[in-house]
Amino acid sequence: MISIAVANQKGGVGKTTSAINLATALAATGLRVLLIDLDPQGNASTGLGITQASRLRSSYEVLIGTASIDVAAVPTRVPRLDVVPATVDLSGAEIELVDFDQRTHRLDAALQVAPPRWDVALIDCPPSLGLLTINAMVAADRLLVPLQCEFFALEGLSQLLSTVERIRARFNPGFSIIGVALTMYDRRNRLTEQVSTDVRAVLGAVVFDTVIPRNVRLSEAPSHGLPALIYDHRCSGSEAYIALARELIARLPLPTASAEAA
Repeated sequence: MISIAVANQKGGVGKTTSAINLATALAATGLRVLLIDLDPQGNASTGLGITQASRLRSSYEVLIGTASIDVAAVPTRVPRLDVVPATVDLSGAEIELVDFDQRTHRLDAALQVAPPRWDVALIDCPPSLGLLTINAMVAADRLLVPLQCEFFALEGLSQLLSTVERIRARFNPGFSIIGVALTMYDRRNRLTEQVSTDVRAVLGAVVFDTVIPRNVRLSEAPSHGLPALIYDHRCSGSEAYIALARELIARLPLPTASAEAA
């Protein structure tokens, strides 16, 4: 199973929207996908229609060791897509984990013993660089960074890149950035174009060619408990995530059959 952390310490950059819709797009190609909701807000779980009542086991129990990923994972309405949901209990996990041995490796340990039910795992991280995000980065093979096209988002990118280097040096030598996805793209805004140009100048081919536009349907979909790709697969946002998923698959060491299905 290939694990990808979806992270950015800044909130409101389209991180959870990206995780939900990329997971859906990957599942549509025939891959078996697991989405791990590691954000205490639980928006990825809600956006996939997982009710609070059905979150009997969550990523919190996985981290503290009272439930396995296999037990915590629940199916979604999207074929071949399961989710390990998040509950409000996760908000206290960073404090509790301080007393645990190998507190930065809790998720990694859980993934190591997970059964081979899935081909790809996406980990939706909280909007911070705390212990939960560090757990995701230690457990993941790759990092996908959604980046909103605005000045402050660009400013925080250097801090995120620095964290990646520290994780690689101390805990996870194979960890690397698989790509930066530009989100909330508005071609009418000159700043959007400038940020895009600057990011591509610094990071080059790491930045995906596909950009995710500002789109009302992307914002509406979570309130219906559906990914945008199911809520309205013809909207510009859905089409962009399908294109982004194709790019992502091309960068992953996946079986030939799966890659051809995309």
